[in-house]
Parts: sequence; structure tokens; C-alpha cells
Amino acid sequence: MTRKIEISERSVVFAILFPLALAFLWVIRELLFSLLIAFIVMSALRPFVTAIMQRGLPRRLAVMIVYFVFLGVIGLIASLIVPPIVSETTAFVRNFPTILGSVNPDLKDQFGLQNLTQYLPNVTENVFSLLGGMFSNLFFVLTTLFFSLYFLLEENLMRRILNPYLSDSRIRHYERVTAKVEDRLTAWFWGQLTLMTVIGVVTFIILSLLGVRYALPLALLAGILEVVPNIGPILASIPAITIGVADSYFTGFSVAIAYFVIQQLENAFIVPVIMRRAVGVNPITTLVSLIVGGKIGGVLGVLLAIPILIIVETVIAEMMQAWKLNRGKELFRDAEEVR
Repeated sequence: MTRKIEISERSVVFAILFPLALAFLWVIRELLFSLLIAFIVMSALRPFVTAIMQRGLPRRLAVMIVYFVFLGVIGLIASLIVPPIVSETTAFVRNFPTILGSVNPDLKDQFGLQNLTQYLPNVTENVFSLLGGMFSNLFFVLTTLFFSLYFLLEENLMRRILNPYLSDSRIRHYERVTAKVEDRLTAWFWGQLTLMTVIGVVTFIILSLLGVRYALPLALLAGILEVVPNIGPILASIPAITIGVADSYFTGFSVAIAYFVIQQLENAFIVPVIMRRAVGVNPITTLVSLIVGGKIGGVLGVLLAIPILIIVETVIAEMMQAWKLNRGKELFRDAEEVR
């Protein structure tokens, strides 16, 4: 006896539209990245806007004050630290083959470091051209700044967008979920920024006290790699230890101990105090999200992997809570009917 398999029109439409929707999202992924960054910036700045508004200032004026102070601080910091970082990083990259050769002379023959030195200036220029291109993408930057400013200026934006299509109770539910996402992203943003700053400054002080060359770019690398949990600090320690060993084995050993102590203090005190409230996700899930983010969006994908993970985790948790609540109401109603 043969069984008749029926395929509904809805299934056919879904099978056609779903791959097309994924392809469309892939095409506009840069726009999605821009919107996500703008949403993170908005979430981070909203508490300051709210605090100023509570003092009696209108919303637009409060937004303008907070937003332009934020941009001004970023511009000031960049103007102070970027020039020395660029010069020291360039010198470090150019001299790194020589440093490796002083650690182990056989490396010159095994890896052709003398030949590599000829190409390092071009490599350095290409690296900085790539970074400069990423940050000087005027359209991307301006679009992100515009979106973040618009999100801050507009109040109840989600309600105005969804009001023609959804019920008031459903909109309130989405607003609660969005508020929780904003709270976690705010904690993550400022927590991550604080963590990167603390680790970078502490690393710079310790490397300077130990007399390690290129302390500034090494400290910058340690701060930046704090974005990558667990693996980042290990990766940041490798070039620092190598440079220390090139000076003396004692210096290299001291640098290794210093990085180990910093990481232990970070795991025991700094991260729990700063980041526990924001992230609190499984390390395996974090690592998988970083790998997937890197495959999809490169460096930008890695940087945004944790915020995306926070958003997805928060939404799923709220969905599960709503499902359990509705399931409990159904069971209660069934019990009442039995009575």
C-alpha cells in the first residue's frame, strides 16, 4: 500500500523564500553590521541620555550633548595614541625577523627571515592600508554614526514601526525583550572597554618596568585581544615572550610569569567583577561564535560575535520563558476543565 505524500503551498513557498532570504541577508551583511554597531552604541549611550533628561533637559539636546562628547573623547584619544602606536608597531614588525633570529639563529635558514625582511616594509604598508581602509570607509562610518544618532533621538521607535501590524500586548513583550538586550549590551560594551583598558595599561606598565622593547604595541595587542575570550591573552603573550627571550632568557621568563599572573588576576577578579553581569555564556559557545563570526565577517565578525551571541541568548531565553508561561496556563486551564 503506497502512502500519499501531500505538500502544502505554504511549505513550497517557505522552501523557495527561505534560501532567497538568506542570500539577501548575505548581500546586505555590511548594512546589518552597521545597524548592529549603531544599536550597541545607542545602548551604551542611552543611560547617559536618560540621566541628563532627568535633570530637565529636552531629549534632543541631551542626545546631542552625550553624542558629541562621546565622539570628542574618541577623537582625542585617537590623536594622542595612534601616532606612537603606528610608529612603534611599524618598527616592531620590521625588526621581528631579527628578533626571532636572535632567539634561534637556525630560524633564519628555516624560515628565510633574511628574504622575509625585504618584503616586510611592503607587508607593513599593506597591513596599515587594510586597517586604514576598514576604518576610513566613509560611507560605512557615516551610516553607522547616523543610525546610532537616529536610534538615540527617536523614542518608542519599535512601537511606531510595529503598531500597524501587531497587538499592543505583543509590542509590549517585544519592548521588554529589547530592553533586556539593551541592558546586557550596555554592560558588555562598557565592561569590555574597561577590561581592555585595564589589561592594556597594566601590561604596558609591567613591560616597561621589565625593560621590554615595543611595550606600547604589545600592550595595545594585549588590550585588543581581550575581545577574544580565553585564547586572546595567550596569543598576546607569544610576541612579548619572544622579544623578552631575544634580550635574555631571564627577561623572557619574567615576561612569561608576568602574563601568567595578569591572566590569573584577570580570571579571578577583573572579569568576574566587570563582565559577569554582561556575558555569562558558555566558553565553548563563545569560541564557536567567534569562529563563525570570523568566517562570515572577518575581523568585524569576530568583534561582533559576542554581542550577537548576547542578543541571540537573550531572545531565546525570553522565548523559552514565554513558552513555559503559556504552557503553564494551558495545563492550569486543562486542570480546571477536568474539575
